[in-house]
Amino acid sequence: MQIMMFATVTSITVRVKILEKVYWIVNRIALFQELDVQELDLLEPLFEQLSFRTGTIIFQQGETAKFIYFVLNGTVDISFKPYDGIPITVSHVGKGGLFGWSAIVGSEKYTSSAIAIEPAKVFRVQGSELRKFCVEHPDDGKEILERLADGASSRWKDAHKQVKAILLQELQA
Repeated sequence: MQIMMFATVTSITVRVKILEKVYWIVNRIALFQELDVQELDLLEPLFEQLSFRTGTIIFQQGETAKFIYFVLNGTVDISFKPYDGIPITVSHVGKGGLFGWSAIVGSEKYTSSAIAIEPAKVFRVQGSELRKFCVEHPDDGKEILERLADGASSRWKDAHKQVKAILLQELQA
């Protein structure tokens, strides 16, 4: 009887820890806020939490695109290096932001580099696993993909503005 009770208490403790992690993820990443508990349970094992020191290169342009990252706190600099020029900062991604889009759209390589410009905590998810989740759970998958698309399109607008400002600055020099 005691052994069985211990197993039950242990499994409840593990379940509570998983739910705490899921709750923590949901409260920091708006992308997942509309999902129900069962779907969040399925997503939870996909997440890996990482911490980066200032100056850490998270990935470089041209590396194999495996993960999409969700910023919990801190700031990450996203830069693009043209083949014939110096790197251009196209975005600063902070709390609640996403980067590493190449992994979710199925690109083979990252199209930009990501560097922590202050201490940062992130969750990362393999793009292939998130795509698989979306196929296996089409209703929630559609919602996740729509939110990812919204986030990506707003970032591209910001990048467009930044590139335009850089070009105008060079013309005025």
